Amino acid sequence: MQIKYSSGGIQPRACGASLIELIVFIVVISVSLVGLISVFNQSLSSSVDPIVRVTAIELAQAKLDEILARKFDASSPTGGVPACGSAEIGAVACSGISPDGGFDDVGDFHGQVSSPLPGYSVNVTIVEAGADLGLPSAQARRVTVLVDMPNGEFVQLSSFKVNF
Repeated sequence: MQIKYSSGGIQPRACGASLIELIVFIVVISVSLVGLISVFNQSLSSSVDPIVRVTAIELAQAKLDEILARKFDASSPTGGVPACGSAEIGAVACSGISPDGGFDDVGDFHGQVSSPLPGYSVNVTIVEAGADLGLPSAQARRVTVLVDMPNGEFVQLSSFKVNF
């Protein structure tokens, strides 16, 4: 067996990538980068959502605490004893939910709308809700605070104030 050599000796096999292989490589890398960047952008925009939600909850809780710290009714004496509308000696009739602008009782906050921070809106609703707790209707009020967030979502907190 004889090996034939050309005049230039053994020709080395060509090494490297063809133009088609380079184009395919660039396309594959580009598609993967686009997918990676889109996931990164989504996670970046979602990372602010918890901060917005916590701010809304803090606003709602602060407003709810402010309202619940007030007396039950404008006719309630300081300390709440005797409770308005009760059968106790010296008790007077409750005046109901009637916002008078004094913000000294729970009913004064009904219908209040405020914007404590840009993009946030706080709405307060107060209704007679004694029946929800097994009491006469006028003996308890449900306070609902609704906070609209800049992203279009909302947070709602509710609590009861009972005439005791």
